Amino acid sequence: MILAGLYGITDNKLLADGRLLPYVEAALQGGMKVLQYRDKTQDTHRRYQEASALLTLCKQYQAQLIINDDVLLAKELGAGVHLGQEDGSIQKARELLGNTAIIGATCHGSIALAQQAKTEGASYLAFGRFFASKTKPNAKPADISVIEQAKTLDLPICVIGGITLQNAPILLKQGANLLAVVNELFAVESTKQVKAIAEQFVQLINYSN
Repeated sequence: MILAGLYGITDNKLLADGRLLPYVEAALQGGMKVLQYRDKTQDTHRRYQEASALLTLCKQYQAQLIINDDVLLAKELGAGVHLGQEDGSIQKARELLGNTAIIGATCHGSIALAQQAKTEGASYLAFGRFFASKTKPNAKPADISVIEQAKTLDLPICVIGGITLQNAPILLKQGANLLAVVNELFAVESTKQVKAIAEQFVQLINYSN
């Protein structure tokens, strides 16, 4: 399994009012390869229903579903999981989900955190934010040089934080494998726009390879 390409992340405010599934499907039609379901609310029933529907869509388009933070939900669905620094042990998640599950790790701008995540069994390493982020405006900036340094760890590198069609080429040139995008992909007026933006990201990624 190759972890590379456009990595969309859901936002329950941006994708409210019935937009979640149609917008995600439009991104998948545009070539998105990985989707992270991110919902910090405590509505476990709705989160299960939404994640299940997203899993069905991802399977239809041969894409990977990653659940943000919730290892038990990931286990229940047979999906991957993404863990931040405060979201529990990668090692325990690996034991629970098995050897083939995708487990992503937030490493901010730190090679030391990335090395630790690799040791504990992470599948990919996420660095950022690299640009001003609307999703996490207070996140500490990461230096772009960390991408090249992380290549020595020989795991796919995911970049996040204010990524747009304009600045993505800089990160791809440094060696980023996965472009994690929220607002640039989903803060639009129509599914047609979502698909078009996804296609443009995919073109950039393919051009950089």
